[in-house]
Amino acid sequence: MRVSLFITCVADAMYPQVGKAVVRLLRQCGCTVDFPEGQVCCGQPAYNSGYHEDTKKAAKQLIRAFAQSEHVVTPSGSCAAMIRHHYPILLADEPEWHEKAVQLAAKTYEFSEFLVRTPGVDALRAEFQGTATYHCSCHMTRSLGVTEEPLQLLRRIEGLEYVELPYKEDCCGFGGTFAVKMHEISGEMVDEKAHRVMDTGATVLLGSDMACLMNIEGRLRRLGSPIKAYHVAELLEEGVRRYEARHAANSR
Repeated sequence: MRVSLFITCVADAMYPQVGKAVVRLLRQCGCTVDFPEGQVCCGQPAYNSGYHEDTKKAAKQLIRAFAQSEHVVTPSGSCAAMIRHHYPILLADEPEWHEKAVQLAAKTYEFSEFLVRTPGVDALRAEFQGTATYHCSCHMTRSLGVTEEPLQLLRRIEGLEYVELPYKEDCCGFGGTFAVKMHEISGEMVDEKAHRVMDTGATVLLGSDMACLMNIEGRLRRLGSPIKAYHVAELLEEGVRRYEARHAANSR
Protein backbone atom coordinates (compact mmCIF):
# COMPACT_ATOMS: atom_id res chain seq x y z
CA MET A 1 0.00 0.00 0.00
CA ARG A 2 1.51 3.33 -1.10
CA VAL A 3 0.95 6.33 1.14
CA SER A 4 1.92 9.96 0.63
CA LEU A 5 2.53 12.08 3.71
CA PHE A 6 1.00 15.56 3.84
CA ILE A 7 3.12 17.01 6.62
CA THR A 8 1.16 20.29 7.27
CA CYS A 9 2.66 23.66 8.14
CA VAL A 10 2.66 23.28 11.92
CA ALA A 11 4.30 19.84 11.88
CA ASP A 12 6.87 20.89 9.30
CA ALA A 13 7.87 24.07 11.12
CA MET A 14 7.47 23.14 14.79
CA TYR A 15 6.76 19.43 15.31
CA PRO A 16 8.84 17.46 12.76
CA GLN A 17 9.01 14.55 15.21
CA VAL A 18 5.28 14.00 14.65
CA GLY A 19 5.79 13.58 10.91
CA LYS A 20 8.65 11.16 11.54
CA ALA A 21 6.50 9.15 13.95
CA VAL A 22 3.71 8.90 11.37
CA VAL A 23 6.14 7.64 8.73
CA ARG A 24 7.66 5.02 11.05
CA LEU A 25 4.26 3.71 12.12
CA LEU A 26 2.95 3.51 8.56
CA ARG A 27 6.06 1.63 7.46
CA GLN A 28 5.77 -0.69 10.43
CA CYS A 29 2.24 -1.50 9.28
CA GLY A 30 3.51 -2.45 5.84
CA CYS A 31 2.99 0.79 3.93
CA THR A 32 5.41 2.37 1.49
CA VAL A 33 5.62 6.06 2.32
CA ASP A 34 6.66 8.90 0.05
CA PHE A 35 6.80 12.67 0.45
CA PRO A 36 5.76 14.48 -2.74
CA GLU A 37 7.58 17.73 -3.39
CA GLY A 38 5.59 20.86 -3.97
CA GLN A 39 3.49 20.59 -0.82
CA VAL A 40 2.15 23.89 0.48
CA CYS A 41 -0.25 25.05 3.18
CA CYS A 42 -3.76 23.65 2.72
CA GLY A 43 -4.95 27.26 2.78
CA GLN A 44 -7.27 27.02 5.75
CA PRO A 45 -6.17 30.28 7.48
CA ALA A 46 -6.74 32.23 4.26
CA TYR A 47 -10.02 30.42 3.59
CA ASN A 48 -11.39 31.15 7.05
CA SER A 49 -10.38 34.79 6.67
CA GLY A 50 -12.34 35.16 3.44
CA TYR A 51 -9.42 35.13 0.99
CA HIS A 52 -10.92 32.47 -1.25
CA GLU A 53 -9.03 33.35 -4.43
CA ASP A 54 -5.72 33.04 -2.59
CA THR A 55 -6.91 29.76 -1.12
CA LYS A 56 -7.66 28.44 -4.60
CA LYS A 57 -4.01 28.90 -5.57
CA ALA A 58 -2.88 26.85 -2.57
CA ALA A 59 -5.53 24.20 -3.19
CA LYS A 60 -4.56 23.78 -6.84
CA GLN A 61 -0.88 23.45 -5.93
CA LEU A 62 -1.67 20.79 -3.32
CA ILE A 63 -3.86 18.94 -5.83
CA ARG A 64 -0.95 18.93 -8.28
CA ALA A 65 1.47 17.71 -5.61
CA PHE A 66 -0.67 14.68 -4.74
CA ALA A 67 -2.07 13.93 -8.20
CA GLN A 68 -0.23 10.60 -8.44
CA SER A 69 -0.73 9.54 -4.82
CA GLU A 70 -2.70 6.42 -3.94
CA HIS A 71 -3.52 7.54 -0.39
CA VAL A 72 -2.75 10.85 1.36
CA VAL A 73 -2.30 10.76 5.13
CA THR A 74 -1.89 13.77 7.39
CA PRO A 75 -1.37 14.11 11.17
CA SER A 76 -4.00 16.85 11.33
CA GLY A 77 -7.75 16.41 11.43
CA SER A 78 -8.11 20.11 10.68
CA CYS A 79 -6.08 20.01 7.46
CA ALA A 80 -7.73 16.74 6.39
CA ALA A 81 -11.14 18.36 6.86
CA MET A 82 -10.08 21.35 4.77
CA ILE A 83 -9.13 19.12 1.85
CA ARG A 84 -11.99 16.68 2.17
CA HIS A 85 -14.88 19.06 2.71
CA HIS A 86 -13.87 22.54 1.62
CA TYR A 87 -11.77 21.97 -1.52
CA PRO A 88 -14.72 20.62 -3.56
CA ILE A 89 -16.84 23.58 -2.43
CA LEU A 90 -14.06 26.10 -3.04
CA LEU A 91 -13.50 24.88 -6.61
CA ALA A 92 -17.14 24.16 -7.48
CA ASP A 93 -17.20 26.90 -10.14
CA GLU A 94 -14.26 25.35 -12.05
CA PRO A 95 -15.44 21.92 -13.32
CA GLU A 96 -11.99 20.52 -14.15
CA TRP A 97 -10.48 21.54 -10.82
CA HIS A 98 -13.61 20.54 -8.94
CA GLU A 99 -13.26 16.99 -10.25
CA LYS A 100 -9.61 16.92 -9.20
CA ALA A 101 -10.55 18.29 -5.76
CA VAL A 102 -13.14 15.53 -5.33
CA GLN A 103 -10.52 12.94 -6.26
CA LEU A 104 -8.04 14.28 -3.71
CA ALA A 105 -10.75 14.52 -1.06
CA ALA A 106 -11.66 10.86 -1.56
CA LYS A 107 -8.12 9.65 -0.88
CA THR A 108 -7.17 11.98 1.99
CA TYR A 109 -7.21 10.66 5.56
CA GLU A 110 -6.36 11.83 9.04
CA PHE A 111 -3.60 9.63 10.47
CA SER A 112 -5.56 7.63 13.05
CA GLU A 113 -8.56 6.93 10.80
CA PHE A 114 -6.19 5.53 8.18
CA LEU A 115 -3.98 3.52 10.52
CA VAL A 116 -6.83 1.66 12.24
CA ARG A 117 -7.94 0.41 8.81
CA THR A 118 -4.47 -0.79 7.86
CA PRO A 119 -4.12 -4.61 8.06
CA GLY A 120 -0.69 -4.32 9.68
CA VAL A 121 -2.03 -2.40 12.68
CA ASP A 122 -2.97 -5.65 14.40
CA ALA A 123 0.72 -6.49 14.69
CA LEU A 124 1.59 -3.25 16.50
CA ARG A 125 2.77 -3.73 20.07
CA ALA A 126 3.49 -0.76 22.30
CA GLU A 127 3.97 0.10 25.97
CA PHE A 128 4.10 3.33 27.94
CA GLN A 129 3.78 3.76 31.68
CA GLY A 130 1.70 6.80 32.52
CA THR A 131 -1.72 8.37 32.78
CA ALA A 132 -3.10 10.16 29.74
CA THR A 133 -6.12 12.21 28.78
CA TYR A 134 -7.24 13.10 25.25
CA HIS A 135 -8.46 16.37 23.71
CA CYS A 136 -10.83 16.08 20.72
CA SER A 137 -10.06 18.77 18.15
CA CYS A 138 -13.05 20.55 16.63
CA HIS A 139 -12.57 19.95 12.91
CA MET A 140 -11.61 16.32 13.39
CA THR A 141 -14.68 15.65 15.52
CA ARG A 142 -17.28 17.80 13.81
CA SER A 143 -16.12 17.91 10.18
CA LEU A 144 -14.54 14.47 9.79
CA GLY A 145 -16.59 12.62 12.39
CA VAL A 146 -13.40 10.93 13.63
CA THR A 147 -13.75 10.29 17.37
CA GLU A 148 -13.03 6.67 18.26
CA GLU A 149 -10.07 5.93 16.01
CA PRO A 150 -7.43 7.73 18.13
CA LEU A 151 -8.74 5.99 21.25
CA GLN A 152 -8.55 2.63 19.47
CA LEU A 153 -4.85 3.25 18.90
CA LEU A 154 -4.31 4.29 22.51
CA ARG A 155 -5.85 1.04 23.72
CA ARG A 156 -2.98 -0.78 22.02
CA ILE A 157 -0.47 0.78 24.41
CA GLU A 158 0.22 -1.51 27.37
CA GLY A 159 0.58 0.27 30.70
CA LEU A 160 -1.15 3.46 29.57
CA GLU A 161 -3.99 4.47 31.85
CA TYR A 162 -6.61 6.55 30.05
CA VAL A 163 -8.60 9.19 31.94
CA GLU A 164 -11.58 10.83 30.23
CA LEU A 165 -11.27 14.60 29.87
CA PRO A 166 -14.49 16.36 30.96
CA TYR A 167 -16.08 18.20 28.03
CA LYS A 168 -13.30 16.82 25.85
CA GLU A 169 -15.05 18.00 22.67
CA ASP A 170 -15.08 21.66 23.75
CA CYS A 171 -12.85 23.90 21.64
CA CYS A 172 -9.43 24.75 23.08
CA GLY A 173 -9.74 28.31 21.81
CA PHE A 174 -7.12 28.16 19.07
CA GLY A 175 -9.17 27.94 15.88
CA GLY A 176 -6.36 29.21 13.66
CA THR A 177 -6.90 32.93 13.08
CA PHE A 178 -9.58 32.99 15.80
CA ALA A 179 -6.83 33.03 18.44
CA VAL A 180 -5.47 36.21 16.86
CA LYS A 181 -8.71 37.99 16.02
CA MET A 182 -10.51 37.11 19.25
CA HIS A 183 -7.54 36.66 21.58
CA GLU A 184 -9.35 37.54 24.81
CA ILE A 185 -12.09 34.96 24.26
CA SER A 186 -9.49 32.48 23.02
CA GLY A 187 -7.48 32.97 26.20
CA GLU A 188 -10.49 32.28 28.40
CA MET A 189 -11.31 29.13 26.44
CA VAL A 190 -7.82 27.64 26.66
CA ASP A 191 -7.56 28.56 30.33
CA GLU A 192 -10.71 26.57 31.04
CA LYS A 193 -9.44 23.66 28.94
CA ALA A 194 -6.05 23.64 30.68
CA HIS A 195 -7.61 23.56 34.14
CA ARG A 196 -9.80 20.63 33.12
CA VAL A 197 -6.73 18.79 31.86
CA MET A 198 -4.94 19.37 35.17
CA ASP A 199 -7.99 18.21 37.12
CA THR A 200 -7.79 14.76 35.48
CA GLY A 201 -4.50 14.01 37.24
CA ALA A 202 -2.99 12.89 33.93
CA THR A 203 0.73 13.22 33.28
CA VAL A 204 0.26 13.29 29.51
CA LEU A 205 -2.13 15.22 27.25
CA LEU A 206 -2.81 13.64 23.88
CA GLY A 207 -4.42 15.04 20.75
CA SER A 208 -4.56 14.70 16.97
CA ASP A 209 -3.87 18.31 15.97
CA MET A 210 -0.58 19.94 16.87
CA ALA A 211 -2.03 23.45 16.86
CA CYS A 212 -4.48 22.50 19.62
CA LEU A 213 -1.72 20.80 21.60
CA MET A 214 0.57 23.80 21.19
CA ASN A 215 -2.16 26.10 22.46
CA ILE A 216 -3.12 23.98 25.47
CA GLU A 217 0.45 23.09 26.43
CA GLY A 218 1.40 26.77 26.28
CA ARG A 219 -1.29 27.60 28.82
CA LEU A 220 -0.32 24.61 30.98
CA ARG A 221 3.25 25.93 31.12
CA ARG A 222 2.05 29.39 32.14
CA LEU A 223 0.01 27.76 34.88
CA GLY A 224 3.11 25.91 36.10
CA SER A 225 1.86 22.45 35.12
CA PRO A 226 4.41 19.75 34.18
CA ILE A 227 1.90 17.89 31.96
CA LYS A 228 3.44 17.08 28.58
CA ALA A 229 1.51 17.19 25.32
CA TYR A 230 1.99 14.56 22.61
CA HIS A 231 0.38 13.85 19.28
CA VAL A 232 -1.21 10.38 19.31
CA ALA A 233 1.25 9.22 16.63
CA GLU A 234 4.19 10.48 18.68
CA LEU A 235 3.23 8.57 21.82
CA LEU A 236 2.27 5.41 19.93
CA GLU A 237 5.58 5.34 18.07
CA GLU A 238 7.48 5.94 21.32
CA GLY A 239 5.51 3.07 22.84
CA VAL A 240 6.43 0.76 19.97
CA ARG A 241 10.12 1.56 20.42
CA ARG A 242 9.92 0.92 24.16
CA TYR A 243 8.17 -2.40 23.61
CA GLU A 244 10.74 -3.51 21.04
CA ALA A 245 13.67 -2.41 23.21
CA ARG A 246 12.40 -4.33 26.24
CA HIS A 247 11.75 -7.51 24.29
CA ALA A 248 15.09 -7.26 22.52
CA ALA A 249 16.81 -7.01 25.92
CA ASN A 250 14.85 -9.97 27.27
CA SER A 251 15.82 -12.15 24.31
CA ARG A 252 19.55 -11.74 24.85
